[in-house]
Amino acid sequence: MDKQNIIDDGEKYLMYNYKRLPMVFEKGEGCKLIDSEGKVYTDFLAGIAVDSLGHSPKVVVDAIIEQAQKLTHVSNYFWIDSQVKLAKILVENSFADKAFFCNSGTEAIEAAIKLARKYASKNYGPEKNEIVAMSGSFHGRTFGALSITDSEKYRAGIGPMPGGFKFAKFNDIEALKAAVTDKTCAVILEPIQGEGGVTAAEEAFLKAAKEICTEKGALLIVDEIQCGIARSGKLFAYEYSGIEPDIMTLAKAIANGLPLGAVLATAKVASAWQPGDHGSTFGGNPVACAAGVATMETIVNGKMWETAADTGAYFAQKLQELVDAYPFAVKVKGKGLLIGLELAFEGAETVSKALEEGFIINCTSGKVLRFVPPLIIEKSDIDALVAVLDKIFAGYAKA
Repeated sequence: MDKQNIIDDGEKYLMYNYKRLPMVFEKGEGCKLIDSEGKVYTDFLAGIAVDSLGHSPKVVVDAIIEQAQKLTHVSNYFWIDSQVKLAKILVENSFADKAFFCNSGTEAIEAAIKLARKYASKNYGPEKNEIVAMSGSFHGRTFGALSITDSEKYRAGIGPMPGGFKFAKFNDIEALKAAVTDKTCAVILEPIQGEGGVTAAEEAFLKAAKEICTEKGALLIVDEIQCGIARSGKLFAYEYSGIEPDIMTLAKAIANGLPLGAVLATAKVASAWQPGDHGSTFGGNPVACAAGVATMETIVNGKMWETAADTGAYFAQKLQELVDAYPFAVKVKGKGLLIGLELAFEGAETVSKALEEGFIINCTSGKVLRFVPPLIIEKSDIDALVAVLDKIFAGYAKA
């Protein structure tokens, strides 16, 4: 593999909408990635919370091969075995009664918006169509998803945006009460905001959101695209508050790397859709769903949220030692293995220095180092990363 040829061709033929690092990964196994020059990295990013079982786990690879040898695609005009199996797993392990499959998180958000508005229109009339989102939110980059994403930089130069969306301050119950009116058809929130600085919703706020929605005849949508599927220390992060949403969006970890998204809903809400109301050519693809079945069975049967809770608590404790040692390490955030370390300055340099040391991490919201490793990450890997961060921070302290 000629790294420079790949980079040169990529710069020539690919659009410049990603700021890629000058690296080409050749192989991945477990929590390790190997680049084209043979250097080994420990991955604390996992494809941005995607590879929860690690890279190329045998159970998922075998499921993909077996399904691909039988059938790679058939229209949703027909029943698809692996799609039905995956829907059953998701429904039987959540609040939901029904599932719809698409190809990505942002598609799941678009579908959830349509479903919420369709439900409200059928039950209350077309004027009940507003959706309230949260400050600090990130739900995707398509037009509907951008309309409920609290970041002007993603909307710059592509307006006007669709109407019918507004924001309330995250974790502020009174602000949410003021934002929700009789025109509100849904409130959407992330139980843990990943892109928004790894900020968790307070349990009281989630409970209040459910109560406010019930009082106003609005639906509660939880976006668990990043925080769901065992990552938070629960199978789904909404479980921390004891409430049940009306709609939930999933993607990322659901098929351990294959493109797949899902919308789950109660039977009452799902009944708003009839044939032709929504669809996706590739959504629920047999191969992607076979990977999803293998992934979800492994996670559910192994109760891997318990692993995430235990390892995450250890990780948070080790990061707290850095907070105690360095004044510019502000605080540890998040739950389970969706963890943030907020700094007093921009974190990009720390990400680069960690990469030089063989650790892949990430920075979100400018100053929050984000750690979303595979759920199989070992405590020894955490110790090694924290030692590297300690070394980097010690250098900052001396400067």
